[in-house]
Amino acid sequence: MTVVARLRPYGMHAFLLEYTVVLLAVDGRLASRRIQALLGLLTFAVLALCLKRLDRRQRLAAIICVPVATLFEVFGSLIWGGYTYRFHNIPLYVPPGHALVYVFGITAAALPFVGRHPDVFRRSVLAVAAAWAVAGVTIFPLTGHRSDVVGLTLLPLLAVCILRTRRGTMFAAIFIAVATLEIAGTLAGDWAWAAHAPWSGMASGNPPSSIAAGYAVIDGTVVLVAEAAVFALLRLRRRRTAAATQNEPAISLP
Repeated sequence: MTVVARLRPYGMHAFLLEYTVVLLAVDGRLASRRIQALLGLLTFAVLALCLKRLDRRQRLAAIICVPVATLFEVFGSLIWGGYTYRFHNIPLYVPPGHALVYVFGITAAALPFVGRHPDVFRRSVLAVAAAWAVAGVTIFPLTGHRSDVVGLTLLPLLAVCILRTRRGTMFAAIFIAVATLEIAGTLAGDWAWAAHAPWSGMASGNPPSSIAAGYAVIDGTVVLVAEAAVFALLRLRRRRTAAATQNEPAISLP
């Protein structure tokens, strides 16, 4: 098997990480509401292409992720104020961007390495998250960076999601996607996290190291809503089938 053939299964995931970095760099460099709108439309188009690679249930969940993530964004940025976008808005690329993070996570289990070594993958990702979280309250403050108590506080929740749930692989992959977009977005100046988290007053990094735990809550909510929607659709289909059967005219024999 050639190197290209071996790497082909990782193509979509590599593309999504690269797309995220370029998207956020462009938004940071051009800093325009009009550009944000165009980037939003482009991200919706990328999402539409990625949806074609999913089965029906996964596709439904990814679509549901857009409105669910928007509600969390309204709360997290506009109400709670934990982070603020450059124009004090929610850029159009953010809702479909959340859905792409979800797609990245739910398809990770199909990657050859992850499929063969799921425990190694999950524990390795958690080890990186833990190292970052600990560094956020020990090493980083000594180098002039903020103390990141929020990141360390969220680490146990992230660990539970990765190690103690049926979807640990998804949550581990989500950490990779979230770390990429959070670092790229904050470095580009597209958004900034408050130095101290509202309400609690805990010191926060920019970004918090384990903020992927928040995304895990969002995507976990998406999974629950999607499963409820599928159940409701199946139940409605059974009712319609039963009603159609009852309404069929009886066939009389001669």
